[in-house]
Amino acid sequence: MGMTGMPAITVMVAVYKAEKYIRRCLDSIRNQTFSDIEVLLIDDGSPDRSGEICDEYSMLDSRFRVFHKENGGVGSARQCGIDNARGEYTIHIDPDDWIELEMLERMHLKAEETSADMVICNMVQERNGISRVS
Repeated sequence: MGMTGMPAITVMVAVYKAEKYIRRCLDSIRNQTFSDIEVLLIDDGSPDRSGEICDEYSMLDSRFRVFHKENGGVGSARQCGIDNARGEYTIHIDPDDWIELEMLERMHLKAEETSADMVICNMVQERNGISRVS
């Protein structure tokens, strides 16, 4: 935790029907080189095992907190995350995405160096073995 006792970054993941790929996402967050984070997993009434997987990660890692809610769509799930975020910075990550292991460290460093309110980075789309940077 940072000097204020609050995490530097709140990572929010709105989760719905993601059991097939959410572990890759959560592992990529859990293994970040930057560890001063909290991770809010918002289970938006998922009918599959997504909610159970979120609970499993919260038991493995105290930085992970899970919110189970009735299905209300991604907007309401993200709002739940925002309402419960304690970090100085926030980021939303989709459950079918994963992030490079140094992503949060590099983005936090850039934000601090430049006193930025917002930092944006490229993303790589992988489809059928083809990668495209956007």
